[in-house]
Amino acid sequence: MKKIALLFLLLVNAICLDAQSYIGFLTDNYSGVNSVIANPANIVDSRFKTDINLVGASTFGGNDYYGLNIMNAIKEDYDFDLSAKKSPSNSNNLGLNIDVMGPSFMFNINKKSSIAIFTRARAFVNVNDINGESIDVLDEDNITDYNLNEGDFNGAGHAWGELGITYARILFNEEEHFFKGGLTLKYLQGGGSAYVSGKNLVVDYDEDGTVIPGVGTTGSVTSTGEAAYGRYTDFEDDDYDYELPKATGFGADLGFVYEWRPSYADYTATNSNGTAYTYKDKNKYKLKLGLSITDIGSIKYKDGIEESFNINGIDISEDDINNEEDLNDILNNLYTRTKSTNGYKVILPTALHLNADWSFNRRLYLNLNTDLSLISKSKEKASRISNVVSLTPRFESKWFSFYLPISVIQNNGFQAGAGLRAGPLYVGSGSVLTVLTSDNSKGADVYAGLKIPVYQGKPKDKDEDGVIDKLDECPKVAGPVENNGCPWGDQDGDSILDNVDKCPEEAGPEENNGCPWGDQDRDLVLDNVDACVSVAGPVENNGCPWKDTDNDGVYDKDDECINEAGTVANNGCPEPEVTVEVQKTLNDYAKTILFNTGKASIKAESNEVLVEIVKILKEYPKATFTVEGHTDSSGSDALNKKLSDSRANTVKDFLVENGVDQSRLTALGYGESKPVATNATREGRAQNRRVEINLVKE
Repeated sequence: MKKIALLFLLLVNAICLDAQSYIGFLTDNYSGVNSVIANPANIVDSRFKTDINLVGASTFGGNDYYGLNIMNAIKEDYDFDLSAKKSPSNSNNLGLNIDVMGPSFMFNINKKSSIAIFTRARAFVNVNDINGESIDVLDEDNITDYNLNEGDFNGAGHAWGELGITYARILFNEEEHFFKGGLTLKYLQGGGSAYVSGKNLVVDYDEDGTVIPGVGTTGSVTSTGEAAYGRYTDFEDDDYDYELPKATGFGADLGFVYEWRPSYADYTATNSNGTAYTYKDKNKYKLKLGLSITDIGSIKYKDGIEESFNINGIDISEDDINNEEDLNDILNNLYTRTKSTNGYKVILPTALHLNADWSFNRRLYLNLNTDLSLISKSKEKASRISNVVSLTPRFESKWFSFYLPISVIQNNGFQAGAGLRAGPLYVGSGSVLTVLTSDNSKGADVYAGLKIPVYQGKPKDKDEDGVIDKLDECPKVAGPVENNGCPWGDQDGDSILDNVDKCPEEAGPEENNGCPWGDQDRDLVLDNVDACVSVAGPVENNGCPWKDTDNDGVYDKDDECINEAGTVANNGCPEPEVTVEVQKTLNDYAKTILFNTGKASIKAESNEVLVEIVKILKEYPKATFTVEGHTDSSGSDALNKKLSDSRANTVKDFLVENGVDQSRLTALGYGESKPVATNATREGRAQNRRVEINLVKE
């Protein structure tokens, strides 16, 4: 009997009822890339520059057969038979929904378009229209004879992965009315599938119905009806190395969002040129309405197997049933297979979503959401969501949101939960409050995840002039709104701003509203203050030209010798002249320069004399001099000429190295040709060995 009951027990093991993923979180305007699973239009005009989901998981559990205190049920000594409250009917429904969102991201292409790429793994188990009274019968320890009238039922399990790309665009944006749409295309990879269904199924069990010779009496099963059983090829192999089935497909989501924005002007800044900027970091609607259809599509299991059976059987021995390995053997060996085909499609859980979000203010919202399955309960080889209506009040801000979803789920009843988002973390449950307070809870769910949010920033106003930088033509300099954030110009430089200057292109005094009084001599000094109206002159001299008393080209204000003509370089004073006395002083110094015997090198004790010569030469920057070398008559004329020339150049080099302009000096060597005393005496020869520095007269 246990083998014939396997079908029902397998189904009972999955006692949970599927519903919407991430209840509460998906109503948040800061759910980011996650929001594409509810409505692909959500990602455009969002509060994000970009949003990256690292990982998130949502799991739902519930049923309409068992009701229990879930907190007690997790204890080891909990007895389901004694403590759980059963609600059997001829149409109990069971299922499972696991939704894992992997690495995903969204970003804005431009002001009107956004794109998202996401990965997702999902698993559904749906069991529809199971006779709960049959479960009660099978659960009895002292079971004897019974009759199960199961009628029509179906169950399916399916797991798959998704790689999706979403494109969303603003379709209409006119003041109070805003409309956007989005489309998601998904590549689907099946992970595993199995389904079973029955029609007009009746099973009658007689504990003493069959007599086996030499053994005794055993139970017998008499059944009528039809059964169908489908699975991918590896479903029944307990020891296989798992490989992805040959199962792929495509899916699509389509969604639209309308926003009513009666206070749109509060979120829009406009400059004097009419250029508008809408704040990206703010929600702008009073009412938002969303409509979407998700999970349009299917997955083809190319290696899938479908079999149909006629299970009309009379007095089939319970021992024969127990001797079979599994349900597949029972059906194939004890009943009549009427059909067998390879390959089948599994339909995605196509659903319609309606969403309304009311904004009380910038922080408090109330959301009404409805999820309606477009897949019939009687549809075989299909996953299906349960119909859900949720009302969720929430507090919402950029870095933190809090939700209190209240839901009514088809076949599951009332649930209340809570959730929050804190920066990169989101966590919650649509049923946690019910779970903690109810002794007859028929469902539970939980979700959590991590992401990297990059929010839209508040528009900056660096110069704090009330004009945001996006519209400010002078973002670093404060200016009035009327001039797009720039200070009013002063084209004519008259210190009267152009907005009040009646002659903005001509300088004029404030007393004359910015217009000039007139400038007869065109010296930029207005005639009303020009001391020399008909003669041009600088402003500094009240419009009169500066005087040049000595006519040397240097104005008296700059001339240090007003009554004596001089040069510009010498501030209007004549250049100093090298007098006879100065010339004598130079040569007196020069005569004391000592050289090493027979060489051109200067003895160290002569450096002090040379420094004094440098000081004198610098006092006469315009004068030029010759540095002349002389020798006595000792030695050959040629040798004396070369030595005198070398000594003259050595002195010149010293003078140049110490700051005398090279262009002012000429070195000459005269040898013994210009004696100043007789070479016949020692004293005379000493006088002839000399250096002279002489002024070059023009």
